[in-house]
Amino acid sequence: MRVLQVMAGAEFGGAEAFFVRLVIGLHKAGLDQRVIIRKNEQRAQALRHAGIDPVELSFGGRFDMKTGLMIKRQLRDFRPHVALTWMNRATSKMPRRRPADLDYVLAARMGGYYNLKYYRNCDHLIGNTQDICDYLTKEGWPEDRTHYLPNFVAADQRPPAPRAALHIPDRAKMILTLGRLHTNKAFDTLIRAMVMVPDAYLVIAGEGPEREALTALAQELGVRPRIRMLGWRDDVPELMASCDLFVCPSRHEPLGNVVIEGWAQNRPVVAAASQGPVQLIKDGVDGLLTPIDDAPAMATAIKRVLQDDTLAGDLAQAGRARYEREFTEGRVVRRYLDFFQEIAG
Repeated sequence: MRVLQVMAGAEFGGAEAFFVRLVIGLHKAGLDQRVIIRKNEQRAQALRHAGIDPVELSFGGRFDMKTGLMIKRQLRDFRPHVALTWMNRATSKMPRRRPADLDYVLAARMGGYYNLKYYRNCDHLIGNTQDICDYLTKEGWPEDRTHYLPNFVAADQRPPAPRAALHIPDRAKMILTLGRLHTNKAFDTLIRAMVMVPDAYLVIAGEGPEREALTALAQELGVRPRIRMLGWRDDVPELMASCDLFVCPSRHEPLGNVVIEGWAQNRPVVAAASQGPVQLIKDGVDGLLTPIDDAPAMATAIKRVLQDDTLAGDLAQAGRARYEREFTEGRVVRRYLDFFQEIAG
């Protein structure tokens, strides 16, 4: 079985991070694959470190003809049974197929509610939540060519990040949140909630266009001294091990990889009730859900967990059990391997 994977993602992001994890997981499982990525030094280095040498292309705009030609050259050279593209741009750059020349099955993996005009040439579509799969069929995509394949996250157990390095008192409660600093992630709502959680510190690990606005908001509300904005980090397991609570405040979150990361690291989770967290979390069992953009409700949920060690422990234990049942690397990689065999015939 030969599989070509094509990713033209952004510099940072959950889908991009999962792409790297999946490629490496499939490599460890023995899959023969070739990988094409948008030029990205950090992503390429991570893949090479795992023994995978990616092909790096520009994936420019509509006038970039070279990327499509180079993908076609790789297809002719590698002769894959399956090509798996990730999201809009990578899919739109795939060349038209002629059976005598390029005979492979084209599947696309979708991590959101994308316009299907980019996927007309695909044979199969993957949604990483059941809700995305339901959206695809409602939009007219055939149900027998729609597939739910979840993400997995790493569960490496690491020593806690030193509180002193984060300038947080050892006995203070530490709240962690992760993600791109974008309006969809609603870090502004979480910062507003911190006004009502006066004894805790908030650590935000991520980078993006909202950094300046979030810093200004924290300053305006008087909570800036209790907020640590770390930028993009590669030590998520260490940060998880150090925190008392993980929070996902997103107003738009198709999946919620970060929820699964919290579960994997045995941490209690509070999340806004956006699409992904609602699909994942059983409220009161393996996490607490709050209304979107409701800072007082989020503050109340945060205080419930931070003030009740029994509740925090029960939520963390149930979340870890969900992770082990559904979202480990071994389970998800096996599902992808079975999927490739199924669609390749």
